[in-house]
Amino acid sequence: MPQTVIKKRSKRYKAAAEKASEQLFSLEEGVAKLKTFNPTKFEATVELIFSLGIDAKQADQAVRSSISLPFGIGKTKRVIAFVPEHHKIAALNGGALKAGGQELVAEVEGGFLDFDVAIATPDMMRFVSKLGRVLGPKGLMPSPKDGTVTTDVATAVRENAAGKTNFRNDSGGNVHTIIGKLGFGNDKLVANAQAMIDTIKKMKPQTSKGVYLKRLILKSSMSPAVFINVA
Repeated sequence: MPQTVIKKRSKRYKAAAEKASEQLFSLEEGVAKLKTFNPTKFEATVELIFSLGIDAKQADQAVRSSISLPFGIGKTKRVIAFVPEHHKIAALNGGALKAGGQELVAEVEGGFLDFDVAIATPDMMRFVSKLGRVLGPKGLMPSPKDGTVTTDVATAVRENAAGKTNFRNDSGGNVHTIIGKLGFGNDKLVANAQAMIDTIKKMKPQTSKGVYLKRLILKSSMSPAVFINVA
């Protein structure tokens, strides 16, 4: 018989777990609760995890978009832009690491992947599409659904470089989103979380039946879950 693998938890996690429970907290209470857990040696990232009542196998029930949170996520991103020559200056001035047309496509095809977000203008997608096998599995393929295929290159580059966050449901109907760093003030985390919650709620697919937002968890890197009341 195969052996059962028991995942070991750190002393820090176990101590924090003793303070945790499945009690439902308001958003403000949940953020305050999260900060009572033992701190990590690094600046922890704060996440919201949505459990949605959607059929993830149905394309018309996909929940996917992007958002610029009120107070950012505490992280800048490296952005490149696939653009024609007349958009290059705007992209670079917006904060793009690199900007270009077919020559940039060739560079990525040759192995350059030191970036976090790729922006493209619609007319460049016929060239960028050949990078699907390279960028698709890494979640880097430009898409109109998350605002990374656009004619407003300067705005897209600027927002993504400042930490605009993309999200999409997984195969289980869950959406994992980053809302900032644990060192943010409580009010900033609450504002970012509320903006994300409002966005997810507005995206309920018309074909989704029953309870849409089933469960909401707030957690930071390596911390136990804090359950948020979504009623």
